[in-house]
Amino acid sequence: MTQISGSIVLITGGASGIGKIMGRKCLQRGASQLVIWDLNPTLLEQTITEFTAEGFTVSGAIVDVSDAVAVQQAATQVLNEIGAPTIVINNAGIVVGNTFQGHSYRDIERTLAINTAGPMYVTKAFIEAFIDRGNGHFVNIASAASLTPNPRMSVYAASKWALLGWSESLRLELEQQGKDLHVTSVTPSYINTGMFAGARGPLLTPILDPEVISEAIVQAIVANKIIVRKPAIVHLLPLFRGLLPTRVFDFIVGRIFNVYTSMDQFTGRPATEQTSNYTKPTA
Repeated sequence: MTQISGSIVLITGGASGIGKIMGRKCLQRGASQLVIWDLNPTLLEQTITEFTAEGFTVSGAIVDVSDAVAVQQAATQVLNEIGAPTIVINNAGIVVGNTFQGHSYRDIERTLAINTAGPMYVTKAFIEAFIDRGNGHFVNIASAASLTPNPRMSVYAASKWALLGWSESLRLELEQQGKDLHVTSVTPSYINTGMFAGARGPLLTPILDPEVISEAIVQAIVANKIIVRKPAIVHLLPLFRGLLPTRVFDFIVGRIFNVYTSMDQFTGRPATEQTSNYTKPTA
C-alpha cells in the first residue's frame, strides 16, 4: 500500500478539474502537504487559498511542464524547501479537437510537449530522490485515447499512446529496483470537466463524473494498482484490438459504439476558461 497520510503530494495541473479534486481527496486522507503546479495563476491562487482556509498545508508554483528547465528549477525548490514528494501525479494535459490537417505546427508541438514530454520531465526531476529514499509513487494520467484511434484526436491520441508506453516501461524499470517504487497508469474516457465539452460519450461509455474518477485514482494509489481503466468497457479495447482484424475493429468501435464520431461536436472550454489542462481547438 502507498500511504497517503503523512505524505507530500505533488500534482501538475492541480488548480482545476480532476487535479484539484484529487488534491483535496489526498489532503482529506491526511497528506501532510499538497504541492500544486499549474499555469493559471488565478486558479492556482484561488485553490491554494481555498484549501488553506480549510486547514490544509498547500503550496504552489506556476510551472510549464513542457519547459524542462522550468521543471528542474521548480523541482529543486520543492526538494530544498519541502522535501521529496511521496506521490507525484502527472495530470496536466491539453487537447486540440480538430482534424490533423486543421492542427497548426504549434498545436502539434504544444500537445506533445505537455502531454508526453511534460510527465517525463517531472518524473525525471524527482526519480533520483525516489530511488535514493527507496519508495514513492508516480501516477500518469493517460487516456482511453491511448488504446484506440479516434478522428479529430490524432495528435492527442499520439501523445497519450506515447505516454502510456513510457509509463508502463517506467513501471517495469522501477520494479526491477526491488524497492517500494510504484507507477499507476490511468486511461479514462471523457471526463465531465469542460475539457472535452461537446464530445459525446460512445455507446456504453458514459461521460465520467470528475468526483468518481478522482476517487478511483486515489484508491488505486493506495492499492498500488498498475492500471486504472474507466469506465469498465475500456477494458475491452486492448482485447478487441488484439483479436479483431482492423476493419472489423473499425466497424465495431466506429459504427456500433460510435467512438469515431464522438468528437464531431467538440467545442472544449471557452477561451476565457482556459487553463493548463486545456487548449482551444483551432478553427
